[in-house]
Amino acid sequence: MFVDIAEIYIKAGDGGNGIVSFRREKYVPAGGPDGGDGGNGGNVILKVDNKLRTLADFRYKKHYKAERGTDGGSSKCTGRRGEDLIIKVPVGTIVKDKESGTILADLKRDAQTEVIAKGGIGGKGNANFATPTRQAPNFAKNGTPGEEKWIILELKLLADAGLIGMPNVGKSTILSVVSSAKPKIADYHFTTLTPNLGVVSIGEGESFVIADIPGLIDGAHKGVGLGHDFLKHIERTKLLIHVVDISGIEGRDPVDDFRTINKELRHYSSELSKRPQVVAANKTDIITDEKVLGRLSAEAGKLGYKVFPISAATGSGIKELMRYVYEQVKNLPEPVLFSPEQYITVYSTEEREQFTVNIENGVYVVDGPWINRLLRGINFNDNESLGYFQRSLKQKGVIDALVEKGIKEGDTVRVGKDMEFEYIP
Repeated sequence: MFVDIAEIYIKAGDGGNGIVSFRREKYVPAGGPDGGDGGNGGNVILKVDNKLRTLADFRYKKHYKAERGTDGGSSKCTGRRGEDLIIKVPVGTIVKDKESGTILADLKRDAQTEVIAKGGIGGKGNANFATPTRQAPNFAKNGTPGEEKWIILELKLLADAGLIGMPNVGKSTILSVVSSAKPKIADYHFTTLTPNLGVVSIGEGESFVIADIPGLIDGAHKGVGLGHDFLKHIERTKLLIHVVDISGIEGRDPVDDFRTINKELRHYSSELSKRPQVVAANKTDIITDEKVLGRLSAEAGKLGYKVFPISAATGSGIKELMRYVYEQVKNLPEPVLFSPEQYITVYSTEEREQFTVNIENGVYVVDGPWINRLLRGINFNDNESLGYFQRSLKQKGVIDALVEKGIKEGDTVRVGKDMEFEYIP
């Protein structure tokens, strides 16, 4: 089954916790702190595998989680780093953040890898917090959580040229004639329900990839006739081969068909409508009106498109068309679906340190991912650990934010879910 879109949940590994430990050895009465750091969590990585053709595997498994870093040990031993989770996807996979819709990666080369979710950072053990004045710190830091998100995987076929046109105009027949591909061919509309790829060989060392896109109809840009499902597969193509049935046996006007398809391209994507195009006037062997070819050539000429009269059934004009297409695509650049600036990281360093200050029933409530992680690493029964907590609030601007909100001495501050203290300037 050809599956070209999937939604999955990914979770990078959390960082391991740092630990509190003191050196205890015979004849070493003051060994000092030796708690080690936690290991970093594993990343979630997508890797291209050119043996894969669809996203069918993701229909059955939706959740993917990388390994957590292990906690630190005594004797300043650092915990083991979590194993990365590598998920294989087909060539041509676009990765989007489900919540924002932003493109995270464009995977279009075999063996290409992209880190989609970064593992958490291991927490610091108490050995890191020893100073000349604080020689026995009784606290450590927990690891940070790994990134997690729902992502959308969308497969867009990689081809140099794409065959487009109305249903039953002969696109699949052309593909079968010019390549070794064996698409389903029949004399009725929508024979092709999934895109097909083929390699066209012009000569030694001269070839290109061609895609047969299922037939489009009026309203395709709105999703009519599964239009969106089909149109997205030509976004990567360098050149469009617009196949028009000029025989007249379908009872439609070939020039109207030509206009309709180009209208759908414009409505779907302004960039796609500007893609180089060549017109294949097919079924010349059974043409009923010789004037049609002239009318079509005139209409295509207004847009600067070259017209090739062909017959996929007899092979007439096919070689000339394919040679022209090859000469065009070898010099055309790959379409850019997005710029590198569109990459996002859901949890940047700055975002991790964000916090909010709100007033609820007279209580100043401080909340945020960074605050909650800080709380997990504090021993409130230890004066030095408490001092570290207070200094962290000041350094990160929490105290200044409270002052801006109008806090006064004696007011209550709640940090996280249930930690409250009295504000003393």
